[in-house]
Amino acid sequence: MDFVEDIKNGAVFIYPTDTIYGLGCDATNEESVKMIKDLKYRDSGKPMSVIAPSVEWIKKNCEVTEEMLEKYLPGPYTLILKKKDSKFLMNASSTETLGVRIPDSEFTRLVEKAGVPFITTSVNFVGEPFAVMISDIAKEILDKVDIVIGVGKLDGRPSTLIVDGKEIKR
Repeated sequence: MDFVEDIKNGAVFIYPTDTIYGLGCDATNEESVKMIKDLKYRDSGKPMSVIAPSVEWIKKNCEVTEEMLEKYLPGPYTLILKKKDSKFLMNASSTETLGVRIPDSEFTRLVEKAGVPFITTSVNFVGEPFAVMISDIAKEILDKVDIVIGVGKLDGRPSTLIVDGKEIKR
């Protein structure tokens, strides 16, 4: 199966990152992003983060220093960055900032090949433990996604937020 084409066609995925299992889709596909928000009962105005298809993509669309990119990416970090155009990816984040990740994982290579930003949010419901195995994921979510990629047990720590150059543990 060609997951790159599935990404480009708006499929909703459960996938492994370098931390926990995520739920995501092509961030430019408004219908798929809305489905994820609905699936997680998420406030439509609450910002979502993306896996960037490349460092160049981040530089083109966000205000970031070379030092931050080298220090935190790829890895278990989400950089909260100011968007160069506040209207950019409004369906993912209607604020002036965007959470950006490049996980150190195989799935990231698929996002790179697809060349699009990819929504990344934990696959658990708010207040529930993060999913470190596919068996941790609610059947209600599993039944509604298009593709599930399991690779066994993950390390279980969510990414660390980097806001204004400071680490914020979650």
